[in-house]
Amino acid sequence: MWFKNIRAYRLTSSFDLSPEQLGEKLTQRGFQPCARSQAVSAGWVPPLGEESSELVHAANGRMLLKLKREERLLPATVVREQLEEKVAAIEAQQGRKVYRKERLTMKDEIVADCLPRAFTRSTGVYTYIDTRANWIFVDTASAGRAEELLNLLRECIGSFPVLLPQVNNAPAATMTGWLAHHNLPEDFALGEECELRDPGDEGGVVRCRGVDLLSEEVETHLHAGKQVARLSLSWEERLSLVLAEDLCLRRLKFSDELMKENEAIPEADNAARLDADFVLMSEAVTSLQERILVLFGGEAE
Repeated sequence: MWFKNIRAYRLTSSFDLSPEQLGEKLTQRGFQPCARSQAVSAGWVPPLGEESSELVHAANGRMLLKLKREERLLPATVVREQLEEKVAAIEAQQGRKVYRKERLTMKDEIVADCLPRAFTRSTGVYTYIDTRANWIFVDTASAGRAEELLNLLRECIGSFPVLLPQVNNAPAATMTGWLAHHNLPEDFALGEECELRDPGDEGGVVRCRGVDLLSEEVETHLHAGKQVARLSLSWEERLSLVLAEDLCLRRLKFSDELMKENEAIPEADNAARLDADFVLMSEAVTSLQERILVLFGGEAE
């Protein structure tokens, strides 16, 4: 349940639904497995697992949700091979060319025929709404997956206006300054990984791993005009992450010291352990997000 990635969205108005009201609205899109002819199915499941029936888990003004997504695995190569075989047979038997429109129709027929026999794969995406700080945090590095979750939430509750946070100081320029001038904020420490890019759409990319980020090698790239697009950091010995210029927090890893704070809770009491872990994790994530905004000059008006 400890989040591995964070895409944060700012709520533009207060969230007034209670956990009970939100849970009731989510029931209309509870998870249902893929039907035989359905490629993808997504819906809400209890975030604390099978031991709970509640679709919303609330603690300290924060509401934890989980979206389950099931998709049928139909490799494109399988569809393509069957399509080419059918096209070749028609062209040989009927002595004519099969054009794009007919090919697309044939492809749809092949997909419809193969889907019921395809294996399925399930994945889960956690999210929590911080009603006090007006944030929603989605545990994914994929913008598409985050938007899928937000859209499903809107379908259930109606209006849910959110925006990606905008800051006053450009993250790439700010992170570049940290390395170029050796002036990282005191509560952060450098990791051993960064991604440097030339400005412009077709600029070159340099990825550094397992190196001293204050070394002459990295400085040479910075002096050549490259800017930091991603930077590995650790924060207050509470967690480590890779911070991206789009403010997505990737590869979160919470410290052993933080995760051990709930060791006293018996492992057999899974629900209590998950609840306590959520409190610890959400406190750290919300605090980190607020701190990151300060690093880049605060939120733009």
